Amino acid sequence: MIALDALVRLCRPPVNPPLAVDWAHTELALGTALPADYKQLVETYGDGVFDETIWLLVPDSAYDDCDLHAQTAERDEILTDLWEFEDKPAGLQEAGAKVLPWAFEEGTGAFLYWLARPGQHPDEWTVLYNEGRGPLWEHHDMGCLAFLLAVLTGTVKTEYFGHLYEVLKPAEHRFATADQTLGTTGQ
Repeated sequence: MIALDALVRLCRPPVNPPLAVDWAHTELALGTALPADYKQLVETYGDGVFDETIWLLVPDSAYDDCDLHAQTAERDEILTDLWEFEDKPAGLQEAGAKVLPWAFEEGTGAFLYWLARPGQHPDEWTVLYNEGRGPLWEHHDMGCLAFLLAVLTGTVKTEYFGHLYEVLKPAEHRFATADQTLGTTGQ
């Protein structure tokens, strides 16, 4: 909860709370439980974009690009095809390890995934960043909320978001809902 409090102080959530999520239905549909910090993010912010850069995926978004279910299915298909001719990242070499998307980077094709290892509780899942248009993957030994906070504060050691923070350095961090950014009609 400390990380969520810090994020809320740094980047105000929407005035109107997001719609309630049926977590039992979502987890049943995905075939796995989800991390508590992710649920806190979704319940506080909903679908939308942090600093015009990091889009949060949420279950049952009106927008396919922001929908956790749609993006999980799409990413599974894309990665299955990709790994027919490209090696999986080191963390995925373990039998039963998988990735699940939880966010993407605006305009780059890059995705943020959880690295889910067999027998591991979802709250122990760590973050994998894939550049999207290339073979490079970057592992971060933290959960999604801690990673998002570290990116926004410029404290994460990353090849990808380090330059972004240096360029943006916003005086005030901003979260815009998907409706504010994409319109109110969905898809």
